Amino acid sequence: MKEKRKSAGLPPGSVVFTGSQKVEKISIHYLQYDADFLDEKNYDNHAKITFHQSAPERIDWYDIRGLHDTQLIEAIGKTFNVHTLVLEDIVDVDQRPKFEEYEKGIFIIIRALAFDKVNEVITTEQVGIYFRKGLVLTFQETESDLFELARQRVQRGRGRIRTRGADYLVYALLDVIVDNYFLVLEEVDDVIESLESELLQHTDNSIRERMHHLKIALLAARKSIAPLREAISRFAKSENELIEDSSTVFIRDLYDHTIQIMDLVESHRDTLNGLQDLHLSEISFRMNQVMQVLTIITTIFVPLSFLAGMYGMNFDNMPELHYKYGYFILVSFMFLLAGGLLFWFRTKKWL
Repeated sequence: MKEKRKSAGLPPGSVVFTGSQKVEKISIHYLQYDADFLDEKNYDNHAKITFHQSAPERIDWYDIRGLHDTQLIEAIGKTFNVHTLVLEDIVDVDQRPKFEEYEKGIFIIIRALAFDKVNEVITTEQVGIYFRKGLVLTFQETESDLFELARQRVQRGRGRIRTRGADYLVYALLDVIVDNYFLVLEEVDDVIESLESELLQHTDNSIRERMHHLKIALLAARKSIAPLREAISRFAKSENELIEDSSTVFIRDLYDHTIQIMDLVESHRDTLNGLQDLHLSEISFRMNQVMQVLTIITTIFVPLSFLAGMYGMNFDNMPELHYKYGYFILVSFMFLLAGGLLFWFRTKKWL
């Protein structure tokens, strides 16, 4: 039975964590930067943290990893005046990817994907991103650093990321997660290719089960990617003043990437469907081969059984029954008959 949602029946804006605790301590990574300045700190939720937003010309990025401490989430929301519906969605880990505009900020939910090569399943992690001018808040379920590549770009001060606003940083964070989709699907493609090679060598239930699990994994990935395409589209078309015109072209490119990813997912699903059909065809073909051999054996032994049955009848007056060489003649005839049938089967290419 499906577990009842923990937030069911509560008023809107209730901050209730609906997932399972995946980290022992919530860690908080803080970056403050502009074109010429960079400050970086790390905290955990047991340390005394003073959340603040600096001057508008600088970007403050708080990356929170772990969502089970709802008091901390509420404190962050109170400090930065984040809408309670945003806080509710942050700790509700069953949200679908979406783009929401609020009076004082913009909120985006995206799901990060990872491929477990051992169990051949795709795992998902909800990521919430809230931003306004000069401030970016990111919320991850686990302690893994999903934004490492974007963080390195900020730390190195290369490219345009240090000279752009919060909207461009959000684009860079989304781009890192979306680019990882390609890597996940490449790993899935490698497994599909190995399945195809194994399928041509032998067919067993383990291959069928692996294909079924991969189809379920791709379905889960599709549920995460399909709504993201709509969310990125809304992001690209938004006329919100928090999104600079110079960032729109990059967001549109990100939207193109989501379309490519959806095409890859559908392609992999079609390939798996083809492999399942091939699997069934291989089973049917091998069964037909077995039936062909059994039919040939039966065809050979039917006339031999007729001869053996006829000369096995207990009549006294049978012409060849008491003939001195009758047994040898009958056995020789049986061998010739069997050989003749085998030769005929080969000329017909049934063997």
